[in-house]
Amino acid sequence: MKYLVFSFWFVIMHVVSYSLAGILALKISKDIYEGKGRVMDYLKDMSDDKERRYVEIWFLPAQILRGLILSLVLYPVLNSLGEMSFSLRFIFFVGLMFIYTHLGSAAPCPDNIEGFVYLRKRYFNINSFYKFQLEMLIYSFLFALGCSYFLF
Repeated sequence: MKYLVFSFWFVIMHVVSYSLAGILALKISKDIYEGKGRVMDYLKDMSDDKERRYVEIWFLPAQILRGLILSLVLYPVLNSLGEMSFSLRFIFFVGLMFIYTHLGSAAPCPDNIEGFVYLRKRYFNINSFYKFQLEMLIYSFLFALGCSYFLF
């Protein structure tokens, strides 16, 4: 039962943190996501009503699924996480979300190490890189704070 409760609250923390970080970061990142000249032109255009509606429909189910599968991976270390101090848990979750799911990700993106190596210059520029880091740092810190405090 503790695993189900953990996953439930983990998903909640993920969805809330991810949504808040995205809302805050979008204020400075419209050039990445909107318009014909957007940096990430391979993503759906958020200024296009049809494409934006598609994202709005699938955003929550996708994030619930992401949160669930991310929580499952932590089951083997759940007891150890519970025995850690708040500070150590916080550092663990920040590192997990910022480094493992973002900066150190194996999928080349304009905001990680693989992207620096494999993406064409058009998709990897320093301004966008920093904007993504801000968004992911906000997410990682909110998520880590919530999980470290409420889950244990």
